[in-house]
Amino acid sequence: MNVALYIARRYFVAKKSTNAITIISWISVLAIAVGTSALIIILSGMNGLTGLVQTLYNSFNPDIKITAVSGKVFTADDNLILQLKNINGVAYISRTLDDNMLLKYNDQLQITHIKGVDENFTAITRFDTLVSEGNFISAQKQSHDLVLGKGVAYRLGVGLNTNFTPVCIYCPKRGNNSSSINPEDAFNEEKCYPSGFFTINDDFDFTYGLISYEVAQDLLQYPLNSVSALEIALKHNTDADAIKKEIQKTIGDKFIIKNKYEQNDVLFKTLKTEKLWTFIILTFVLLIATFNIIGALTMLIIEKKKDVKTLSAMGADVNLIRKIFMTEGLTIIFIGSFIGILLGYVLCLLQQHYGFVTFEEGYIVDVYPVEVRFSDFVLIMATVLGAGLIAAIYPVRVFTKQNLLLQD
Repeated sequence: MNVALYIARRYFVAKKSTNAITIISWISVLAIAVGTSALIIILSGMNGLTGLVQTLYNSFNPDIKITAVSGKVFTADDNLILQLKNINGVAYISRTLDDNMLLKYNDQLQITHIKGVDENFTAITRFDTLVSEGNFISAQKQSHDLVLGKGVAYRLGVGLNTNFTPVCIYCPKRGNNSSSINPEDAFNEEKCYPSGFFTINDDFDFTYGLISYEVAQDLLQYPLNSVSALEIALKHNTDADAIKKEIQKTIGDKFIIKNKYEQNDVLFKTLKTEKLWTFIILTFVLLIATFNIIGALTMLIIEKKKDVKTLSAMGADVNLIRKIFMTEGLTIIFIGSFIGILLGYVLCLLQQHYGFVTFEEGYIVDVYPVEVRFSDFVLIMATVLGAGLIAAIYPVRVFTKQNLLLQD
């Protein structure tokens, strides 16, 4: 039998002569439980938001994106496409061509980043799932469908029930040296009809519009097979970094190759930094709560002075007596952290299944997203135990020596 554990357990559950000791002990348990559950809930909420952002951006960004080191466009002929398709792990390749263009609808004007996409674009990005109203661009070539972000559509006053009034898209003519006094002669023009609206976030909704690759090529007057980027979808369970290196080796150093996280590295680094600082701030709060153990153990040691002297007379050494009170402190920590983890986990599960915390109307999702990760449990448990151990060492070593006259 573990003598220290047995006595510590009896001290924890037994009635104390001073009721304040019992109150302080359970306050310590409660403080640790609340701090631990708060860490679980908040970190899980941040995981949910990060996962939501990744899902939204991954629906617009491909697994791998290839752009030119210099210049806006490069030639992606059939030979280059074939080389990429022969790389193991590559599933789909899409040609895209984009630039800023002027949109005009009735008397409203809006500078918009227009992206021309081919028939493989939806297979690569699943962008069609983001179209909240209407339909995506028709698969037929030279389709004059136009898909707009809701913000752009709002500023232009465009609706899906106005099929008889096209949206005019203007793009400056390349190498235009015309001296015409009519400014419209300096622009290429295409008339497109809105087929759908998409919603991601304000960065996209008020900035982007999509048309077919062929119409974009006509507007921009680039040579055949010119692209701003090649977007690639990978097969499931493939190593994106290994394929990225293989692509770089195949096509050379004239191209910039980025995976989906590198395409938005600032965003994802910011999300990680926010989670880290949130964890650090909440850890300080938890440390303060953990230091209640100092008061509980100090009062317990003073109360049990006679018991300790009796144990010492029976042959118990200093290490055993200190071990008893250390075990008492760790018992408080384990009970508090266990209750906190269980409470936090249950609340997260309830949010996932029933969605008690909701967003107002107009948000992308109806309920606050939550994602529970095992790694967070391990990190939080280690933090609580470490902080509790540090908090328990001081009263056990100092007060057993000063108040009970024990010598090392």
